[in-house]
Order: sequence, then structure tokens, then C-alpha cells
Amino acid sequence: MKKDLHPESYRTVIFRDINANVSWLGKSCAKTRDTDTFEDGKDYPLIKLEISSESHPFFTGKMQFVDTAGRIDKFNKKFGKSRFAKKVDEEGKPVEEASAK
Repeated sequence: MKKDLHPESYRTVIFRDINANVSWLGKSCAKTRDTDTFEDGKDYPLIKLEISSESHPFFTGKMQFVDTAGRIDKFNKKFGKSRFAKKVDEEGKPVEEASAK
């Protein structure tokens, strides 16, 4: 085996899926500020996951609602609307702007 192949910080950590509230031990080099006690009574660094095989619809067979409208609004607030975007009225029909003369 080659020496110095893995970084110094390669260690045992707790991975926790925050949606399913499931935890397991694994190895990682990822940096984290949080620590937690695992079932064996020892403290380990904690890495929080938003989704894993415990909560992903493909593996669980359950569909979960995803707030796509909130994501679109967040994107528009962050980056603004495109200058090429067409203006529309309440019914969604394009509104033609009067050209400046």
C-alpha cells in the first residue's frame, strides 16, 4: 500500500439524513463543525445530509412534494429576470410595449 495516500483527516464520521432522521457511521475527509454521540457512546464529527437512500423517492417508493415555485422565486430574486424575457399580463398573454419615437 502506498504511504500518504489518504489525507490526515480521513476519519470515522456520523452521516445523518435530516429528512428521515437516520444516522450511520462512515469514513470521510469532509470538514464539519458539528459533533454528536453515536449509539456506541463515542463522539464523532457529524455530517448532515438533506437526502440519502433513506429519504430519496427512488429508493423509498414514496413521492415527496418539492417546492419548485419557491426555488424559482429565489432564483429570480437572486439573479433578476432576463432582459430578453417577454412581459405577460395576468392571463399569461404577451404584452407588446410601445416603441419609443
